[in-house]
Amino acid sequence: MEFRLDEAQVGLQETVARFCIDRVPFDSIAAREHTPLDRDVWRDLAALGVHSLMLGEHEGGSGLGPVEAAIVFEQLGDHLVTGPILWSVLAASLVDGAGSGDVIVGGVDGHSVDAESAIVEHGADIDVVVVVHDDRVEQYRTAELPAPVALDPLDPLTPVVQMSGLVGGDVIGDESVARGLRDLGTVLVAASLSGIAARSLEVARSYALERQQFDAPIGSFQAIKHLLADMYVRAGLAQCSSYAAAAVLQDPGEDDPGPAAAAAKVVAADAAIKNASAAIQVLGGMGFTWDMLPNHLLKRAWVLEHTFGTGEQHAEHIGAALVEANR
Repeated sequence: MEFRLDEAQVGLQETVARFCIDRVPFDSIAAREHTPLDRDVWRDLAALGVHSLMLGEHEGGSGLGPVEAAIVFEQLGDHLVTGPILWSVLAASLVDGAGSGDVIVGGVDGHSVDAESAIVEHGADIDVVVVVHDDRVEQYRTAELPAPVALDPLDPLTPVVQMSGLVGGDVIGDESVARGLRDLGTVLVAASLSGIAARSLEVARSYALERQQFDAPIGSFQAIKHLLADMYVRAGLAQCSSYAAAAVLQDPGEDDPGPAAAAAKVVAADAAIKNASAAIQVLGGMGFTWDMLPNHLLKRAWVLEHTFGTGEQHAEHIGAALVEANR
């Protein structure tokens, strides 16, 4: 299997990276904490074609596939871009206006709905909430639901609300659609986590080259070298696994995309959390302070690790599938 990106894919990667650097730079993170969705950035993302990237050209979209979507979400994760982008991409073919950005879609995994309520990210900003169950996909107009209750978020860049009344919604997809959304969502979350793992490595590497101790960069010390080497390996594995899962999803052949997506989530979640934690360690005493980037990377990794199943849950499913296959 060829894993090198072609010229068009590299161009897509660079375009999204430039957009992120220009519109959501890291030096604006403090100002973006606990704030509503930036509608100007949201419209610019729509103009860039992010929300509609999985729609066919006849539907007004970019006609791209899961591999290109993974490339985009890797960059969004790398630059800590906020907003319910994942759900708008997933729902673009199901909810009118989602692909154009005119309708802002949020969503939850049906497994997280408890007693008709669930924690919904960016719930105060969305127009529609989509719930992906095992056998169907439902949508709810937020204007028709009880007023959401704001909660304290784990990630200050990802506001959350408790939303109730999530029962008996309009069915917009069957079991096959639900399975496809779950697999694609898992792959794109893995790609975002891969981006976080790569950014954590870059933050730690840059600091290790600049920080002087005993008249030498701390990156020259053996202990730091070992940390950075481990981070490099984890970031590379996370990227390869997410790209591979996206490739299987794009052209499954006789393969089941589910296990590939699950494996990507396991590897990428582990890489993002461990790399962000290692970045905090490399930065030392100031690494865990609120205004340093590793703190945001780790918190976002924790949030994404619980989106479409935790790494531990996916590992259990993979193990059960292997046992069943060998009976």
